[in-house]
Amino acid sequence: MAIELTDELIALERAAWAEQQENRLTVETAARVQAAITAHAEATGQSRFEVERELKRVVRHPSEDDG
Repeated sequence: MAIELTDELIALERAAWAEQQENRLTVETAARVQAAITAHAEATGQSRFEVERELKRVVRHPSEDDG
């Protein structure tokens, strides 16, 4: 089963990843991403772990989608 992600989740993770790359990730940003992942997983009946893993893959390794 494919993991479904929303544009909002992807945008939140992109913002967090940018902060992390700039060495300025805050607890608030990280907590906001985690809360969104958990809420999305619960709402869609998906594994929170799988949602987070796929979200990080999509944001951090987009070239893997090229095949």
